Amino acid sequence: MSKGASAISIIMALVLGFVVGNITGSKAPAEPGGEVAAEATANNANGPNMVDAERIPVGNSPSLGPANALVTIVEFSDFQCPFCTRVEDTLRQIRQQYGNDVRIVWKNAPLPFHNNAVPAAEAAMEAFAQGGNAKFWQMHGLLYQNQQNLDTATLERLAQQVGLNMARFRTAMTNHTHVPSIDRDKALAQTVGAQGTPNFFINGTQVTGAQPFDRFKTVIDQVLARARTIQPRNRVYANMVADPVPGEAPAPSQPQQRPAEPDPAQVLRVPVGNSPVQGPNTALVTVVVFSDFQCPFCSRVNPTMDALRTRYGNDIRIVWKNEPLPFHDKARPAAELAMEAFAQRGNAGFWQMHGILFQNQTALDRPDLDRYAQQANLNMARYNAAMSAHTHIPSIDADHALAQQLEANGTPHFFVNGRRLVGAQPEAAFVTLIDEVKTKAEEFMRSHPGTTRANLYERMMAEADTTIRRTGGGAAAAAPTPAAPAEDENRVYTVRDNPRAPSFGPANARVVIQHFSDYQCPFCSRVASQIAQIRTRYPTQVRFVWRDYPLPFHNNAMLAAEAAQEAFAQRGNQGFWRFHDHLFENQQHIERADLERYAQEQGLDMARFRAALDGHTHQARVRDDMAAADASGAQIGTPAFFINGKFFAGALPFEEFQRRIDAALAAPAAR
Repeated sequence: MSKGASAISIIMALVLGFVVGNITGSKAPAEPGGEVAAEATANNANGPNMVDAERIPVGNSPSLGPANALVTIVEFSDFQCPFCTRVEDTLRQIRQQYGNDVRIVWKNAPLPFHNNAVPAAEAAMEAFAQGGNAKFWQMHGLLYQNQQNLDTATLERLAQQVGLNMARFRTAMTNHTHVPSIDRDKALAQTVGAQGTPNFFINGTQVTGAQPFDRFKTVIDQVLARARTIQPRNRVYANMVADPVPGEAPAPSQPQQRPAEPDPAQVLRVPVGNSPVQGPNTALVTVVVFSDFQCPFCSRVNPTMDALRTRYGNDIRIVWKNEPLPFHDKARPAAELAMEAFAQRGNAGFWQMHGILFQNQTALDRPDLDRYAQQANLNMARYNAAMSAHTHIPSIDADHALAQQLEANGTPHFFVNGRRLVGAQPEAAFVTLIDEVKTKAEEFMRSHPGTTRANLYERMMAEADTTIRRTGGGAAAAAPTPAAPAEDENRVYTVRDNPRAPSFGPANARVVIQHFSDYQCPFCSRVASQIAQIRTRYPTQVRFVWRDYPLPFHNNAMLAAEAAQEAFAQRGNQGFWRFHDHLFENQQHIERADLERYAQEQGLDMARFRAALDGHTHQARVRDDMAAADASGAQIGTPAFFINGKFFAGALPFEEFQRRIDAALAAPAAR
């Protein structure tokens, strides 16, 4: 090629890159203008797009942020990796703190022992192929939210939710269209030494693991300071990757040591809630089992459970908690059937279905489940409606959230009066533990006046631990890990108040709950019934305050938050909560046209409503809520709650809210 032709090619590539970057380099807003315009302005101010680097090329990978950002964070990640999920909040903080100075680039690095990670990556890349960055990041968010269940049916459901062309999606998945690009990312990860996930390169400087925000900030500030000195501006990324800011020196190689494990002697708080039970509530021993209808080890332990019930009679109670494992694609529908049997026929119906499912563990397809429902004499109309609407998924997800909180990893997993026992152990192992905790239960009754067999378990759980204690492991086990530290339930965070926030309950209530949420987050919608129960049960004792926290990968969440704030501006708390409820009831339909339709249906002043959305009148207030959450220092995800400053996250059962609220009411009043 001649020098002239080469120069023309380079110029055309730069021009094309500038155009594509402005189209795809940003998070798609809910409507034209706004963020795209702001990013275009930033691009014009910062100059042309970055020249790519040879060692860690951006290439055609999905990205979030301007193509001419001074700092490029290349992330090697895996959709099934729990540490990758935990770092998402940190990345959002980075985007919020550094704005147009940062872009995040996604590279697929599915780990070989995550059997659903490659299909999930294929689904995400097909979303990217069909809808660019906007669709990719939308799918990215949904995949992490559904990380425990990434089977084929779930991927198809998420593709429909994102609005993909399903014929193209199925063809791409069948033909493994995107596997070559995924393999190229994996090869690049190996070349640059990205071992394990998540793994980051910040203008070439490596940061490994789900590190806290402050660790990223230290590196980004150093990188940004040097980037601002480099000319020409469009050479920043290429130059710095070739000669990166030094990272931390690697730790000296040490022999692998077994990590510290949860202490099996610890008594943990494990609520019964509204779960299926077998045995009287006056039992001295409560065995809570986290189990999976498709798990062969769970099936093997069932005869042991029967033997224990025969041995201990009315002194033992078995409580079932659903924990369908992500690689068992039929476990979740089976759990839905079992919970529908419970809904229709109580404990007897549940345990009958429990037996049927385990007896037919290798035949759990939908026609099989239909047949078992008929065999158990369920109301088939109610059954079909429950399965179609996934009525019982919230309770199954609540069980899973409890399992995660307790680190009940793998099935079956037992808690015997709060004491942990892992796996399909022989009967003798259970007998040894049960005899021990039974004796302690009798001692507890004698030493705690007013304790009866009927309230024994609840009283013991009130004194049980909520933070996991560890034992064993060597020096390596004590070193920091990429996992986020468990939140201290009793730590009181300072959350900047918003006196103009929507709320219900009296202003002088003893308990104030600040709730940070996102209208597009499926877990947030699942907590609606718990919020309604709080309102009914504590009408004068609790003030419940709404705070907005739209996540960056939910491209309709910010505008929905602005719309709800406009309903609040026009109609006060009553108008806000009505609009709020309608958004969650129609969570899959919250684009601009939908928001306008809901506003019209609720009688809002449409001229004011449209002007507020066009001018982003309430966005500053929304972002102020987000900043208040981030400034608290808590590890924020959605839904998140601060009860008199004490933090917890997730769509937990009402009993958990009740326990924490009652504890706050019982605590001495603040002076």
